[in-house]
Amino acid sequence: MKKQDIRTIALITVMAAVVCILTYIVQIPIPATSGYFHLGDVAANFAALAFGPGPGFLIAGGGMAIADLIAGYASFAPGTFVIHGLQAVVVAYIGRNRKPWVMFLAAIAGGAVVVAGYFVYEWLVLRMAAGAALAEVLPNLLQVTSGLAGVPLYLLVARAYPPLTRWAERS
Repeated sequence: MKKQDIRTIALITVMAAVVCILTYIVQIPIPATSGYFHLGDVAANFAALAFGPGPGFLIAGGGMAIADLIAGYASFAPGTFVIHGLQAVVVAYIGRNRKPWVMFLAAIAGGAVVVAGYFVYEWLVLRMAAGAALAEVLPNLLQVTSGLAGVPLYLLVARAYPPLTRWAERS
């Protein structure tokens, strides 16, 4: 295995742990659906912008799915992996041109993936009543709105550590 591959695996693992921690530490339960509000979207958007679509998918989806498993929300974990992974892919692709306003639009588009994805997952896969799945739309909107903080976080870190911008260019 190449040295670069080992570094990439280590990066994905450490960043997934950061996403997991931000998701797990701040949990506000949503009784209507048995889900919860968290701050993992901040790290998911940061990871997508910093490391690109492939690593971003694994970091965001993997970190949040692990948090679901640890927190006792195992039924959400498969959906979380795919939904937040896709969020990162959308944010990474749209935010590639590095203009701040486009990065914010990318985070909003990624947030739309999360809101729609959980509604569909809860309603069709978990077989929740449509009203219960709909009850989680507003908390999910608030959660993905908090995730917009990942954009200025990325911009500040990239300014302080310019080599960060090279990761996303690789994927």
